Amino acid sequence: MDFTFTEEQQAAVEAARGVFAGVAPDGVPSPAVTRGAVADDLDRALWATLASADLLSLLLDEESGGAGLDAVALCLVLRESAKVLARVPLLESSAAVAALQAYGGPELRSSLLTRAGRGEIVLTVAANGRTGHDPAELAVTARQYGPGGDDWVLDGVQTMVPWAYDADYVVVPARTGDDRSVLAVVPRGHEGVVLAEQISTTGERLGELRLESARIAARDVITADGAWEWLRALLTTGTCAQALGLGERVLGMTSEYAGKREQFGHPIASFQAVAVQAADRYIDLRAMEVTLWQAAWRIASGAPGALPASGDVAVAKIWASEGVRRVVQTAQHLHGGFGADVDYPLHRYHAWAKHLELSLGPAAAHEEALGDLLAAHPLG
Repeated sequence: MDFTFTEEQQAAVEAARGVFAGVAPDGVPSPAVTRGAVADDLDRALWATLASADLLSLLLDEESGGAGLDAVALCLVLRESAKVLARVPLLESSAAVAALQAYGGPELRSSLLTRAGRGEIVLTVAANGRTGHDPAELAVTARQYGPGGDDWVLDGVQTMVPWAYDADYVVVPARTGDDRSVLAVVPRGHEGVVLAEQISTTGERLGELRLESARIAARDVITADGAWEWLRALLTTGTCAQALGLGERVLGMTSEYAGKREQFGHPIASFQAVAVQAADRYIDLRAMEVTLWQAAWRIASGAPGALPASGDVAVAKIWASEGVRRVVQTAQHLHGGFGADVDYPLHRYHAWAKHLELSLGPAAAHEEALGDLLAAHPLG
């Protein structure tokens, strides 16, 4: 693959840096010292600024008022957002919009895409299943009803839905009786939809989404083959981009601190033990980066390969899950007690890194999935 970014992708990065330049996580209280969520709502001012900068419509085509860019561009912007722990559903809403554009029907696209790209509505995705460990599409059942059998009834539970209390629509994967996956676009206040508050590792508010015989019109259900698998891959790759951006910011904070903190009359950065640990984390970040762009490029281009795109996504998850944990652990170690000071932002990055690690899942599981793919698609 070619790792050179296009002019349009680079322009998106510059726009993102301009938007996020004024965002800092320093003033956000620690979830460990607050009751409930750190905030009741997403950062609406930042959301409006992202819309004004056309960063919410990156993946939309020009007919819907978008830039017509791809997963690589989205990951570049997500990387910048994670450096400041931006409290906006940029990944979830952008991924949902992209799935609706690629697989949704004309009526669904015309009713939601342009408004989402302008930031007028917010979309999120229920991707964690019933327990956070089981496949999300198995947590909800979908069956057709009515005289023509076109509309749908949904029953089930999706846990840890990000931005559930802030989104206008939730994209819910579900399983049909004939073992197919569908995507239902469910309004938050829809009849038969019940939310229960959950608090994430980051201190943000999540929602347990209960669907109790929720009736969804046929126009709001995507039945195209591969839609959920594609959306899941984009969400996962975007999470890897967030892990990379967060890790890069944390290593930068650590480098700056180690260059100023003195022991025995010398900056601790000059000690070999410190330098070696920082160098190891730099290698982690470069591995996270190269595997991220490989996965994003495969999703964006649909380029054929010896393995399905899920293989590249699995490799990116392995490095992101392990790498972001090692980066923040080393940062806490080298900061000493200062890293636990709630007036210093490192504890916020540590909490977000743990949340991302848990979201991605253990590397061993992805290694097993990759092994299954290799067995099914021998490279020889």
